[in-house]
Amino acid sequence: MTKPPLKITFLGTGTSTGVPMIACPCDVCASTDTHDKRLRSSILVESPTTTVVVDTTPDFRYQMLRAQVRKLDAVIFTHPHKDHLAGLDDVRAYNFFQRRPMDLYANEMTQEAIVREFPYAFADTRYPGIPELRLNRIHEEPFTIGDIDITPIQVWHMKMPVLGFRFGDFTYITDANRIEDHQREKIRGSRQIVLNALRHEKHLSHFSLNEAIDEVRYLGVPQAWFTHISHQLGKYADINPSLPPGMQLAYDGLMLEA
Repeated sequence: MTKPPLKITFLGTGTSTGVPMIACPCDVCASTDTHDKRLRSSILVESPTTTVVVDTTPDFRYQMLRAQVRKLDAVIFTHPHKDHLAGLDDVRAYNFFQRRPMDLYANEMTQEAIVREFPYAFADTRYPGIPELRLNRIHEEPFTIGDIDITPIQVWHMKMPVLGFRFGDFTYITDANRIEDHQREKIRGSRQIVLNALRHEKHLSHFSLNEAIDEVRYLGVPQAWFTHISHQLGKYADINPSLPPGMQLAYDGLMLEA
């Protein structure tokens, strides 16, 4: 039986500083275009019965309020950097209303960071109101949450292994500057891909815009959206029209069907 399409919502599309960046006077940070207002990168993935978030950014609380997410079944983590992890404490609101622990799906490295950064959630003596978290370790094997099938894709963020995820024909990859050929094979056949494109200049741990464009062409995915964008990339209104056919800048609040 064919599964119904998934709904993808971009909760944030900015790099670790967000856009605008604190104290920055540049034209991008001063822009009044809502496309240039970027919280830290995260997506919401919804089926008719299951809702998951990829990463809990420092903006997680506001992202959940803005998207009016009343039910959350699980969080999937790409890696343990603060801009993808720091908002985890706020899942306790879902603990309260859903009356169950929040399932977290992460690799061993990210699980260790979760326990280290939020030790009170795992202490033997539990203070009332702390988040209730249930760790589920993932590797590279496919797994399922509710009725959503997920295939992890390991990419490289300089020397750090980071997980991207394929949901059906939709692939989401952030914080990468290299993808090995055997991992690319997991992506091929996707109809849509999200890939990080930090800025125009080369970066030691992120794809530049041109590198991201080249990667999409190499993979042969017909529709691409770029995320994890810094103020150095330029204004949405200037950059988006210049992109090749089938490629666009993602923006906060963008909704796709996958």
